[in-house]
Amino acid sequence: MSAHDHAEGQLPHQPETATMEGRNKILGFWIFLGAETVLFGTLFSAFLALRHNVMDGPHASELFELPMVFAATMILLTSSLTSVFAVQALHSHKKQAMVGWLIVTILLGLCFLGLEIYEFKNYVHEGHGFTTSAFSSSFYTLVGFHGAHVAFGVLWIGLLIAQIYKKGLTVVTAPKIYVSAIYWHFIDVVWVFIFTVVYLMGKVG
Repeated sequence: MSAHDHAEGQLPHQPETATMEGRNKILGFWIFLGAETVLFGTLFSAFLALRHNVMDGPHASELFELPMVFAATMILLTSSLTSVFAVQALHSHKKQAMVGWLIVTILLGLCFLGLEIYEFKNYVHEGHGFTTSAFSSSFYTLVGFHGAHVAFGVLWIGLLIAQIYKKGLTVVTAPKIYVSAIYWHFIDVVWVFIFTVVYLMGKVG
């Protein structure tokens, strides 16, 4: 079915899969996330191999503040929920509600990034810089790489909101919103692993 066959307000229930182009975009994005999973798996492996090599720097058990990290985790998980609400609004063809939930998702993502920047500044003040030890280098590479993904997601969703206002909600724009939600869930899942492997394991040694 052609993308021109549907105008805004006359969309199918799941407009993201209404065209072959939309289905191909979603399939291609899942393949991309497979490659991202391998990349993050490599970073996790490097961190686990190096996490006890602290040199003269602080140990993870001395460094990490779980209440702040837990707060950041709850913020990011809540943002995953708001992205679900955005997709539900997409399926109901409620453009304003969808945009509203996407904006909330962006704001929560920015709050998460703000806490992470504050966390990194505190760690540097405690003598935990990027080149302090193999542990610190692997920590900042893994956690910082995830933070860069969050920042990219915030920018991406912001640009999609602008596109929705310019072009409307169509079978062309709907798949873009849908894959951005998949991406956001992916970085949330990765953070759950980071919280467990890096912070919780770091605290218990």
